[in-house]
Amino acid sequence: MDSGTGLLPAAAAVRRLRPDADLVLSTDPDGLPWGPRTPGDVTAHALEAARAAAAHAPEALIVACNTATVHALPALRAELEPAIPVIGTVPAIKPAAAAGGPIAIWATPATTGSPYQRDLIDRFARDAVVTGVPCPGLADAVEAADEAAIDAAIAAAARHTPRDIRTVVLGCTHYELVAERIRAALQQPGAPALALYGSADAVAAQALRRIGAEPAPAAAPTGGVQMILSGRPGALPATALSYAEGRLLAQSADGAVVGVRG
Repeated sequence: MDSGTGLLPAAAAVRRLRPDADLVLSTDPDGLPWGPRTPGDVTAHALEAARAAAAHAPEALIVACNTATVHALPALRAELEPAIPVIGTVPAIKPAAAAGGPIAIWATPATTGSPYQRDLIDRFARDAVVTGVPCPGLADAVEAADEAAIDAAIAAAARHTPRDIRTVVLGCTHYELVAERIRAALQQPGAPALALYGSADAVAAQALRRIGAEPAPAAAPTGGVQMILSGRPGALPATALSYAEGRLLAQSADGAVVGVRG
């Protein structure tokens, strides 16, 4: 669940680990974006999205949104667990710090400088040089698949990122959809390859662990995908096909693209 297409990286990561898994994707197009909302409002919207997903009796629920994890995870767990394990999304600051080198954390303006992010830095990257980089407009541009707006938002954030950065934490799930474009904007000629740290793969692996399932990759997807749009049955938005993760989720076992609305 997420407000929108920010859930695509985690859902695609689950698909890669378990192509046979049936996926329910619960979004909130009527209420997005969640970032500017108050904590209580985020929690209310997250609970509605979670309840819509829970009606399908999933084995686990992935909260594929940093904002919802920060504000709504306790309420989601109080309502759904232990019947449905709830897995939150945390910026990958800990593994990034372990890799060493100056670190930049790209995140929404609301998350950058928040007590939540500062606490993660204090706990896991206390000895590292860390720069928080707010990325106004980037999540919205990714949501809309607006190429020009994506390029402009990445370029603006890149100008505020120190040139000696070697590691970047993608602190919003939407950013993972344009990770290579972020890398291209930050990579300095002749410098070592930039390391990007997202959360999708770790979250997907944790979801499998919570339900006692093993990875079982296969050549082609066989699991289905159900889309929920603010509680209503729907289909993947056409904008999802702008990203490799969306195309993977829209792919049927025979390779055809299915279940997409214009």
